[in-house]
Amino acid sequence: MEWHKDLYAGESVLQKQKKIKWKIRHNKLQLWVYVITLAANKENLLDIIPSRELLQKHYPKRGLYIIGLAGNYQEALELAGHIVSEVYRETGGFDIRSYICQNGKQML
Repeated sequence: MEWHKDLYAGESVLQKQKKIKWKIRHNKLQLWVYVITLAANKENLLDIIPSRELLQKHYPKRGLYIIGLAGNYQEALELAGHIVSEVYRETGGFDIRSYICQNGKQML
């Protein structure tokens, strides 16, 4: 599991990003936090995953690249929409992976 250097964050988690990241890394339960990742399937744009799923012992964490955090599912949907809109507005396309790598939003 890798973290985006410049995370997108919903308003409800904006001031708590460090604490949330620490808890996710250390397998602490956070019922209402959602992570937004680059899609595991190349045909999709993004994945929205409840952080509680990451607690499962055999959840496939390898290859996850987290680009956003949200405090609830609705906020995660809005944040994902914001990310897709930003990429489309800036590039005229939907290649989120390339946009994140090329625009100073470095992968860690």
